[in-house]
Amino acid sequence: MQIKDAALAWSIAWATVEEIDELNILRASLLAMKRAVETLSVAPQRVLVDGTFCPDVTVSSEAIVKGDAKIASISAASILAKTARDALMLELHGRFPQYGFDHHKGYPTAVHLAALRVHGVSEVHRRSFGPVRVLLLDQ
Repeated sequence: MQIKDAALAWSIAWATVEEIDELNILRASLLAMKRAVETLSVAPQRVLVDGTFCPDVTVSSEAIVKGDAKIASISAASILAKTARDALMLELHGRFPQYGFDHHKGYPTAVHLAALRVHGVSEVHRRSFGPVRVLLLDQ
């Protein structure tokens, strides 16, 4: 991939389903960002983040609203994150084909919600997500 080849350093990090449920999606995202920064092979001088919040890191950081459209490094990081997430969704589709992760990529489309109603909640679904929470209450 061109971005990985051209970058001085890059890292992908995750938050678990359990961490998302415990912390909430925003805090878990910030935790994953912190993990990514901490595992870079080269320490950054500054961290630029797309959005309004910065992870708790030891270097200077700045949140930039719509940063992926304004800053090339944020745009590149966004592409790396999206392609990694898409790859994870394909892996999950291999394990749980009945949910159609290969098509909806985990987003709450009508097809995904219908699959949840038919097949129930899997181990990879966030319990704190509204439609999943409702399904679990109905069981």
